[in-house]
Amino acid sequence: MRKFLMIALNTVALISIAAVAFAAEGANTYGDLVYFGAALGMAIAAAGCGIGQGLGLKAACEGTARNPEASNKITVALILGLAFVESLSIYALVVNLMLLTA
Repeated sequence: MRKFLMIALNTVALISIAAVAFAAEGANTYGDLVYFGAALGMAIAAAGCGIGQGLGLKAACEGTARNPEASNKITVALILGLAFVESLSIYALVVNLMLLTA
């Protein structure tokens, strides 16, 4: 329950920052908030992707240590998973660049 509450509060906080950033019409009156929101979004995305890649690598190492014969299959799945996780941070970068150029 506590984990769900923290996820919900973080989601509400990030949505409110994005709403303030997109609320400006015409002139960029919230310029500092846009930069803050973009930096915060990229920091969270990079941290989440780093944690995800670390956990994936840990699981692959444990799987290889327990079953060395399956190392080829584990390596292929690991590389594919790491590529997918890395693409998430690239998507976050694209969104942040859209925020900065809007």
